[in-house]
Amino acid sequence: MRAVVQRVRSAEVRVGDDVACQMGEGLLAFVGVGRSDDAQSAAALAQRIVGLRIFSDASDRMNRCLLDTGGTLGIVSQFTLYGDARHGRRPSFAAASPADQAAPLIEAVVDAARALGVPVVTGRFQAAMEVSLVNAGPVTILLDTEKVF
Repeated sequence: MRAVVQRVRSAEVRVGDDVACQMGEGLLAFVGVGRSDDAQSAAALAQRIVGLRIFSDASDRMNRCLLDTGGTLGIVSQFTLYGDARHGRRPSFAAASPADQAAPLIEAVVDAARALGVPVVTGRFQAAMEVSLVNAGPVTILLDTEKVF
């Protein structure tokens, strides 16, 4: 699984005229599922996101995680994280998991994060979403459970 994790002051996800979710301070994670991912990948990704020490402590060092701050985790599914644009100008999404495999794994990330004690809000799977966010820092971290990067 892959994630682009952003430390945010606030975020909102809209689907058409509906607000799918809103959040204040915390982390917004765009999550993609690969063909070889499974429940273990989902649990590992949730643990890595929740445990990321990218919030400032009293000495203004990035030393605190989401659990320490009481912030919210927003999860937005994004299959395009598996886009391969190394050849030509049109990305291939062959490495992305099909929707019927990806949906339960996105839910598994949500469930695992909640089990760790973090409030979680989500976008809508397979919807055309508009995501607005205020990136704090800016701080953006890339994660991959296969440790490609």
